[in-house]
Amino acid sequence: MQTNNKHPLQYDAVLTVPFGAVGIAVQGVQVVIELLTEKHEPKPAQQKMAEKVALQIEAYFSNAYNDFNLPIVYKGTPFQRRVWQAVGAIPCGRVLTYGEIAEQIGSGPRAVANACGANHLPLVIPCHRVVSKNGLGGYMRGKADGLKIKQWLLKHEGISLEKSKPLWQK
Repeated sequence: MQTNNKHPLQYDAVLTVPFGAVGIAVQGVQVVIELLTEKHEPKPAQQKMAEKVALQIEAYFSNAYNDFNLPIVYKGTPFQRRVWQAVGAIPCGRVLTYGEIAEQIGSGPRAVANACGANHLPLVIPCHRVVSKNGLGGYMRGKADGLKIKQWLLKHEGISLEKSKPLWQK
């Protein structure tokens, strides 16, 4: 499932969330989640997998410590899947730097950042919990308001955004 300007994703569900909306597209066992800053009409899930994903996303927004447990196929290169597995192990309320993830998997910070940018399951694979050594880093491949969403998600999870200490220290 690819999204581009000519053929936007057709969402099977759209949830209204504090920063905008979350779009969910399902094709078999492949799921794509998009964090959307612009207004979208809510769309209830009409099929089982979209409903399952929507319920777990709603649970996350009610309580950031709710875990995701979805039977999803993770589409990506072997390297991307290694990065996503490491990112998925970061507990709610904590962050790691791109460099720390890179060290764990024997790679470089930029490669980790690129794999995070290719993540088609934000929230489920919490790439917002990966920051640069000097601050937030990037999010959503530089999309408008991406960093605002990242800040909102980190604050939702109780991560301190104080300027006086590094972001990853509580």
